[in-house]
Amino acid sequence: MTGPGDRSGSDAARGVTAPGGGFRKGAFGVTGSGDTSGFGGLVRVEPGGAVALHSTERPYGGYFDEVTDALVEAVGQATYDAAVHRVLVDRGEITYFVAREHLLPLVQALRDDEALRFELCSSVSGVDYEDSGGPAATPGRPRLHVVYHLTSMTYRRRIRLEVAVTAEDPHVPSVTGVYPTADWQERETWDMFGVVFDGHPALTRILMPDDWDGHPQRKDYPLGGVPVEYHDATIPPPDTRRSYR
Repeated sequence: MTGPGDRSGSDAARGVTAPGGGFRKGAFGVTGSGDTSGFGGLVRVEPGGAVALHSTERPYGGYFDEVTDALVEAVGQATYDAAVHRVLVDRGEITYFVAREHLLPLVQALRDDEALRFELCSSVSGVDYEDSGGPAATPGRPRLHVVYHLTSMTYRRRIRLEVAVTAEDPHVPSVTGVYPTADWQERETWDMFGVVFDGHPALTRILMPDDWDGHPQRKDYPLGGVPVEYHDATIPPPDTRRSYR
């Protein structure tokens, strides 16, 4: 039985060190005690670690190499090298990190090329990596990410594209000309994260009122609230106590 002063069940006793480099171990960041949560062996990507991690080296495995080769052949090696600055294979999924100025030629090729045939854009969503580990938070760091899930119904394959922009210049080309289903999804990403999709036919709010100020899913969006008293204790409003750890 392990007591509070017994480190025999701890990471230190087993010679285990925290992964670091964009990873976090355990559920709550607790060290120096036995694992009572059942999550002590969990290794997670730090919030924002997706920005910092390196590319996966080839071969990627499965159909990922075939898709990559077909994409290179469709757009040309020079365009591919300029467009795709990182590829990540994780948990059986592949993500291409794409420069925004090359997004439209890539999605056009992914949809139309006979060897690719990604006919469906099933999702467009946003992510905000503000104050979340990874690279140092600077005005030039691309904290806002737009994620595209593409599906090939012909070949039964799925891939992801990811485009990163700064909050100071949150412009991304709209893919509605290639994937009309992205219309409302881009509107929601604009509404919640403030990403401007250039060329969208009607980029208006879809969840919040038209005159709403700000974008609620940005991590610096004010939550508001009032203090709450409970059993002679005061709970401060969310703005003064929230944390993204």
